[in-house]
Amino acid sequence: MQLTQEHEAVRTSVRSWVEDKVNPHADAWEAAGIYPAHEVMKSFGALGMIGVSKSEDWGGLGLDFSYAAVVAEALGASHSGGVALSLGVQTDMCTPALEKHGSDALRESFLRPAIAGDMVGCIGVSEPGSGSDVASLKTTARKDGGDYVINGAKMWITNGTQADFCCLLVNTGDGPAHRNKSLIVVPMKTRGVEVAKKIDKIGMRSSDTAQLFFDDVRVPQGNLIGQENMGFVYQMEQFQYERLWGALNTAAVLQRAIDCTIEYTRERKAFGRSILDNQWVHYRLAEMQAQLEALNALNWRGVEMVVGGQDATRLATMAKLMAGRLSREIADGCLQFWGGMGYSEESEISRIYRDVRLTSIGGGADEVMLRILTKFMGIGAD
Repeated sequence: MQLTQEHEAVRTSVRSWVEDKVNPHADAWEAAGIYPAHEVMKSFGALGMIGVSKSEDWGGLGLDFSYAAVVAEALGASHSGGVALSLGVQTDMCTPALEKHGSDALRESFLRPAIAGDMVGCIGVSEPGSGSDVASLKTTARKDGGDYVINGAKMWITNGTQADFCCLLVNTGDGPAHRNKSLIVVPMKTRGVEVAKKIDKIGMRSSDTAQLFFDDVRVPQGNLIGQENMGFVYQMEQFQYERLWGALNTAAVLQRAIDCTIEYTRERKAFGRSILDNQWVHYRLAEMQAQLEALNALNWRGVEMVVGGQDATRLATMAKLMAGRLSREIADGCLQFWGGMGYSEESEISRIYRDVRLTSIGGGADEVMLRILTKFMGIGAD
C-alpha cells in the first residue's frame, strides 16, 4: 500500500506525542503496574488519534483504516507496551462495533466521549472458563421490563479497573452458540458491577487488567448494540481490527527490538571485539529483518482489504498468527545477544521480550488462529 505525506504526518505526530507524553513516565508506570488512563487518553484524544478513522459525525477525523494502521505502528515507539495496548483497546477493539452498529443515542453517549478521550472503554469477551473460545461464554442478559439484567464474570479485561464503560458480549438467547449472543454497553459504575481484582502480569504491566463480576446488573435495553443475538457476528468483525492492530503494533515493536540490539551489540565488547562484529550475529539479525518485512507485507495487505471494504478475517488471522510466532523468535533472539544485560529489568529488550509475548495469546491464541485458517482452507475439523 502506498502511504502518503498525510500518513507520514500522522506517524510523526503520534511518535512525537509518545516521546513527550509516554516515554518519560514509562518506567514509573511499569513499576506501579498502572498508568493514569484518563489523563493520557484525554491527551491522545486531543491529538485526534483515538478517532482517526472514526466518523466526523462523532468527533473523529473521518479518515480510512490505513491511518489507524499507521497509528498502531507509531505506538510501537512506546517504551511501555501496556500503554500502547490500552490505547489500542480504545481505538480498535471496544469501539468499532459501537460505531458501525450502535444507535445514535449510544454513539452520542459513549462513542463521542471515547473519541475525545473523556471516557475510557473496555471490551468484555473473555471469561474465567472461556478465553479464546468465545462461543462458550456463560455471562447472560435476560430481559426484565425495559432492562437487561446481566449476570456473569469476565476475565483479562484491559482497562478494566479504570474504564467508564464496557462493551460486553453476553448470551441473550438459547439458540446456537453463534446466534445467541449480543453486545451491550454497560457503564462501569452501574450497581452490581464489581472489579474483583487487578491481575498481576509478567508483561504489559502498566495496562490494568481486571476480573469483573456482574451481579443482577440492570441496563436499559437501549444499550444493545445493533440487533439482539448478532453479537457474535459483530465481535468477529471487530476481531479483524483487533488482530490487525496487534500485528501492526507488534511488528513495530519488533523493529525496535532489532534496532536497539544492533546499537547495543555494536558497543558491547567480548573477546576483544564488539558482539556485532561476528558473522553469526550479522546473519541472524538479517534473517530476523527479512521475517519482519514479510510480516509487514502481510499486515498491509490486510489493511488494504479493510480499506477496500473486503472481509479481511483470513489475512488478519494470518498476520496475528505470524506476529505471535515472530514475537517470540525475534524478541528471544535479540535478548540472547544482550547476554546478562538482556536478562536484567533495566534493559529495553527485556521489557519488549515480556510485553510482546502476549501477542500469541490475546485476541485469540495461536492455536485458535490455526483453527480458523484450517476452516478457510477447507480442512478444518468442523
